[in-house]
Amino acid sequence: MIQQTKQYIILEEFLNSSLQSHETLHIYQNWNQIGNEGTSDLSSALSNCTNLSNLTLDLMGNEIDSIGASYLGSALANCTNLLNLEINLYDNQIDAIGASGLGSALVNCTNLSNLIICLFDNQIGATGASGLTSALANCTNLSNLTLDLTGNQIGAIGASDLGSALTNCSNLSNLTLNLHRNQVGNQGVSGLGYSLVNCTNLSNLTLDLGINLIGAIGASRLCSALANSTNLLNLTLSLRWNSIGDEGALGLGSALQNCANLSNLTLDLRSLNLFI
Repeated sequence: MIQQTKQYIILEEFLNSSLQSHETLHIYQNWNQIGNEGTSDLSSALSNCTNLSNLTLDLMGNEIDSIGASYLGSALANCTNLLNLEINLYDNQIDAIGASGLGSALVNCTNLSNLIICLFDNQIGATGASGLTSALANCTNLSNLTLDLTGNQIGAIGASDLGSALTNCSNLSNLTLNLHRNQVGNQGVSGLGYSLVNCTNLSNLTLDLGINLIGAIGASRLCSALANSTNLLNLTLSLRWNSIGDEGALGLGSALQNCANLSNLTLDLRSLNLFI
């Protein structure tokens, strides 16, 4: 039976609804300045939605910080029947503590198959990236994952820890990572690449690594690692506005030739000053 999606644009209407009856739910509160107080009210209600299997939370631009994010994490930890979860927290004020609080919820969401988390333009840093993703080890049924961590300064350590966490997602087949503007560098992109090789069921991969201080060595190591992803069919890779140069581009091309089963490849190498 197709489940009907209940959508709420007015928060008060959701708070007064029959909470335990919800199975498929969309809360739309973008740019409403609900802050931590509104997030607390929302989270208290969500914690009673114990029959939820599908949840979308649109909470962009709401001045939510680590306290509000932790409220959300505590609430979602009660939603143990979730199969599909999408959280959009673009342009809030969430730091490492808040990101880790969100991550703690995932420990209990062991049935998740599809997960989308957007933390674009927050301040989670390396510690937050590690705290958010370490819980993914419990999500053994996860097959589709999208993480948008644009502009969060996760650095090399955060990128490497993210990759290590993903190795535990043995059923992951579709992965999108947006790590644009994170100062990942050669070390971080190498660590991420080597870890992704262990996602043995990965068939579709999208990596946005634009503006990350990546040089020739990092680009070559990343693609050399991906060449060992034997089930990879579709790859979209953005290295725009880095400094890989001619040497890196040649190394990248040479490595990708070894992706034996790759059927679709999209590369974004804008503004690299290539002369080849």
